[in-house]
Amino acid sequence: MRVRIFTEPQQGASYDQLLAVAEVAEECGFDAFFRSDHYLRMGPGDPRPGPTDAWVTLAGLARDTSSIRLGTLVTSATFRLPGPLAVSVAEVDAMSGGRVEMGLGTGWFEEEHRAYGIPFPPVEERFDRLEEQLSIVTGLWATPEGQTFSWSGRHYRLADCPALPKPVQSPHPPVIVGGRGPRRTPALAARFADEYNLAFRPVEECRAQFDRVTRACEEAGRDPGTVGRSAAVVVCCGADKVEVARRAAAIGREEGELRQNGATGVPEEVAERLRAYGEAGAATVYLQILDLTDLDHLRLIASAVVPQLL
Repeated sequence: MRVRIFTEPQQGASYDQLLAVAEVAEECGFDAFFRSDHYLRMGPGDPRPGPTDAWVTLAGLARDTSSIRLGTLVTSATFRLPGPLAVSVAEVDAMSGGRVEMGLGTGWFEEEHRAYGIPFPPVEERFDRLEEQLSIVTGLWATPEGQTFSWSGRHYRLADCPALPKPVQSPHPPVIVGGRGPRRTPALAARFADEYNLAFRPVEECRAQFDRVTRACEEAGRDPGTVGRSAAVVVCCGADKVEVARRAAAIGREEGELRQNGATGVPEEVAERLRAYGEAGAATVYLQILDLTDLDHLRLIASAVVPQLL
C-alpha cells in the first residue's frame, strides 16, 4: 500500500508551513505530498494567513524538494481553463523532474466561488466541463511535437494549439479522477484516469464505488486493473491514548467521531483501519493531516504505522 500525505491549506497555512510538511514527509519516506485546491476556509476559525494557490505551491515545492511526488486532490475544473492548466501542470512536471500528478474534479464548494468571483454553474454543467477538460488536457499532452491540437466543444474551443510544453513524464503525468457520483464519475475514471480516488467515505462505501469503477471500465472495454484505486482518510495517531486525545483536541474534533470517520488511535489501531481500506481495494491511502504544525505526527506514522502496511 502506498501512503501519501494530504493537506488542506485553505484552513490556514503559509507556503513555508507547507514546505516544512513536505520536507518532513520526504525525509520520512512517504510516497507523495498532496494538497487540496480551495480558496476559502471551511467552517469557523481564523482563516489567516489566507489561501495559497495549489499549482503555485506545487511549483515552489517542485524546486524545494527532490524525490517526493506532488499533486492535487483535486484541482477544481471551475478554477482554470483547460489549455492553461495543461501548460501549468506540464511546467511543474518539468520543474520537479517528473514527479507531478494531477487530480481533477468538478468543484463543489459554492461559497468559495462567490467569495472570489468564480462562476459556479449547475452540477450537470460542471460535469460536462470536467469531461471536456479531461479530453483537452490529455489531448494536448498526447499531441505529437510539431502537430497542433484543436477542440470544438460546448464549453471550450481551441484552434491550432501548438500543444506545448510537453510534460516530462510519458505519456503524461498520472491523472486522478475523484468524487463519489455513482454514474458519471466512474465513467470518467474509466475513460481518463490512471487512478480513481474516493475521499472520506466508509470502507464499505469505498468498496461499492470501486466496484462501480470496475464495471465502468468493463463497459468501456478497458482493463479495470489499469485504474488504481485510492482512499483519502483523516488520520489522528498517538503513541498512547493521551497523545491521541491531545491531537484530536488540537484539530477541534471529537475522538469518537474521528474513530468512526477516520483512522484514529494508537499505531496498531490506525494500521488496522488502513488495512481495511486496502482490503476494500485501495492500493493507495491519502492521510489527511489537519495540524500542519505537528510534524512529529508524521514521524510517528512513518515509524510506527507504515511498516505495518508493507
